[in-house]
Amino acid sequence: MKKLKITNNAPVVLGFALACFAVLILGFLTGGKSSRLLFMTYRSSLTNPLTYVRFFTHVLGHNGWAHFIGNMSYILLLGPMLEEKYGGAKILEVIGITALVTGIVNFIFFPSVALCGASGVVFAFILLVSFTNVREGEIPVSVILVALIFIGQQIYEGLFVQDNVSNLSHILGGIVGAVVGYRLNVGKKKAS
Repeated sequence: MKKLKITNNAPVVLGFALACFAVLILGFLTGGKSSRLLFMTYRSSLTNPLTYVRFFTHVLGHNGWAHFIGNMSYILLLGPMLEEKYGGAKILEVIGITALVTGIVNFIFFPSVALCGASGVVFAFILLVSFTNVREGEIPVSVILVALIFIGQQIYEGLFVQDNVSNLSHILGGIVGAVVGYRLNVGKKKAS
């Protein structure tokens, strides 16, 4: 009988999840001060260097355990298979692009809203995973259904549900995932 060993099958995804966990704990220890300073994006002076840092780091911050667990459940479910298929560098790129896009859009269009959390990354992963079997000239029905269900839900909730959820970040993350997924899969098939 072979011995079982624990392996790190997705270093970027696991590193991201651990960083989010560390930021959550740091937020609790500092009474939220570290989160406000480094891990939320909001309208602040463009002369403040931290404004630009927060465009990326806001995806590490979470507003409590429920927010963190909800996002990490999806990230740890989808992320390892995406990292295995596309590589850690590409997954880091998806996380970075999603963070930057959602951070800048929030900064410009929602000056009174402080945004934090990896929900945009979750939606990027959901759409990216649905594009893994796309071939040139084809769009599988499953991709259309995923887009309709997840993005449609966010549009509906954004219009009709009053809560503290940034539905636009979810939609933007989904768009990033769809664009990257399409380019990776169709572009790769063209090159072969």
